[in-house]
Amino acid sequence: MPETTAQSRVIQRLRHDTRLRLLTVSGIKDITPLMRRIRLNGDMTGFVSPGHADHIKAFFFPDGTPDQLPPVGPNGAQFPPGTRREMRDYTPRYWSVDEGWIELDFVLHGDGPASGWAASAQIGDTLVIGGPRGSQIVPLAFDWYLLAGDETALPAIGRRIEELPKGTPVVAVIEVESKAEEQHFETEADLTLQYVHRNGAAAGTTSLVRDVVAAAIFPQGDVYAYVAGEVNMARSVKAHLLEARGFKPEWLKAAGYWHPGIADAQEDH
Repeated sequence: MPETTAQSRVIQRLRHDTRLRLLTVSGIKDITPLMRRIRLNGDMTGFVSPGHADHIKAFFFPDGTPDQLPPVGPNGAQFPPGTRREMRDYTPRYWSVDEGWIELDFVLHGDGPASGWAASAQIGDTLVIGGPRGSQIVPLAFDWYLLAGDETALPAIGRRIEELPKGTPVVAVIEVESKAEEQHFETEADLTLQYVHRNGAAAGTTSLVRDVVAAAIFPQGDVYAYVAGEVNMARSVKAHLLEARGFKPEWLKAAGYWHPGIADAQEDH
């Protein structure tokens, strides 16, 4: 590989100034029966999210959202002692700094502070978000791209599919509950998209994504792969790609977003 090509495929990591934002719910749309898109309005000055897998922190307060936002120190938001809160990571789906809004997609799986908040959200409710603290920029210099994951990875996968240039080969394998949960994307990329359905099986208990990836005939050339979702699924797909398919580890990102029975479990592999 020519040196210039190798350099053009280096993954760039950026750090951003972190600030908290107190935003107000201004729109609610169910894009599938189990995926709710919520638009939040407020001061978006300085917001940046150049990486498709960026995440913001969303804060949920059982005692009610505070009226004043605390300062942000080197270890994150410095809430007063005793402030009860839960945090979850979400990929920014769409936003406008000039118009002052951001849209986040929530899986309505029936438990947890984030899903519960989204399920009962009403216009005028408030949400505190922070970040992103950093971004990983995958260059548009690869011959093709592989995206694999479950519904928790759909915001990141959807962003990537939509942003890839015209004619770029991309293969996507996505696990969802049923056909009703399939999302469709406007893209100029050369997309091969396959959904797999659990059809009543519990999330995090199947090998559907790995099985489809293992059986797939891939395009030729150098590939960047992004795998995200349930921890064990991400591990198994990564292991297959490295051991059986010869993918290069520096061109493969596997992120474990969640694990059955464990709140806010996250791993990078």
